[in-house]
Amino acid sequence: MSTEPLTLYKLMILYLLKSVNYPLTNNQLGRFFLDYDYTTYFTLQQCISELCEAQLIHAHSSRNTTRYEITKEGSETLNYFQSDITQGAIEDMDKFLRQNKIHLRSESSNYTDYYETERGDYIAQMEVREEDSILYSLQLSVPDKETAEAVCSRWAEKNSAIYAFLIKQLMGSD
Repeated sequence: MSTEPLTLYKLMILYLLKSVNYPLTNNQLGRFFLDYDYTTYFTLQQCISELCEAQLIHAHSSRNTTRYEITKEGSETLNYFQSDITQGAIEDMDKFLRQNKIHLRSESSNYTDYYETERGDYIAQMEVREEDSILYSLQLSVPDKETAEAVCSRWAEKNSAIYAFLIKQLMGSD
């Protein structure tokens, strides 16, 4: 059975999202589709948008990152139409997920955002998540937007050291 390209790309997005137990970012999905030369950036964005409108995937946005998760309806749709995905595409997706498993999980586990308060300062919110659970989170009041952006930008690089420091301080007998 021949599947229209846009339909195939949508099924592939659903397959990728169902194959992992954490959200994938727009950049991560793009990396697969563009690196493997399946489609253009704009076509991918159209497919993602249509999947969101159909409520087959759900988008979570913060700062400059959007993460996508498959919905129950999306999972059911994939179950019904998965045989329309070519074997070559499934092999490419499985290979991509295997080769990038640690990097994808690491990128997807760090959440950051910030907002301005009524007083004019900013709150930087940072979390490390595993699947649907928050492992730990931190909120810092900072004086300006530039500081909030800098703190959020360094979170992925520094959160493990911050966690270790906090545990050591809180558990220590000093």
